[in-house]
Amino acid sequence: MVSTKVRTADTRERILTAACEVIAEIGFEKIRMRMVAERAGVSTALLHYHFDTREKLFTEAMTHSFANTALDAERDAETAPAAVVLARILRSLLPTDPELRQDWRLWQELWARSLRDETTRAFAVDLYAQLHAWVAGAVRRGIASGEFAPADVDGLSTLVLSLSDGYGIRLMLRDPAVTLDTALTAIWRQVSAALGLPDALPEA
Repeated sequence: MVSTKVRTADTRERILTAACEVIAEIGFEKIRMRMVAERAGVSTALLHYHFDTREKLFTEAMTHSFANTALDAERDAETAPAAVVLARILRSLLPTDPELRQDWRLWQELWARSLRDETTRAFAVDLYAQLHAWVAGAVRRGIASGEFAPADVDGLSTLVLSLSDGYGIRLMLRDPAVTLDTALTAIWRQVSAALGLPDALPEA
């Protein structure tokens, strides 16, 4: 028999997954709670029980999206080579597949809203701090294990995120001057030089 706690967690998961899909498809400004409820297969009343405002639903959806991406990239971080884990993280920071393109649409919604709403801006800054800690943690593990050369971890992490944002935007725009391979190669070139690694991006 499924416990109430498990059912509640499953319902929240379905709602957040649906919210990510709907926000990515039509944008936050056009979203209605009813749309998310229908996509998740729950009543509007149940949706409001879990998330009483659109803003709360949006921030929770962003956090959910990031957490799932991080979980996949770090699935065997304790046993895989540090360079492989770091390469996975780099790939997950770019729109490399349909799910990550959806994540990128959420980030673009977050950036746009952050320019007009102080609460969203503060949330976005916090999410970037989490991204920074994620990249920095992977680099520090590699340095601690001796797989990476010592480096300015915070500086490198900031550079990685900045390059990922810049190339990611061009990829989302389908700019013919930028391809996924050139983006990954350019970012890894900076990483490998800083950490004393081979020039070739590891298979993830």
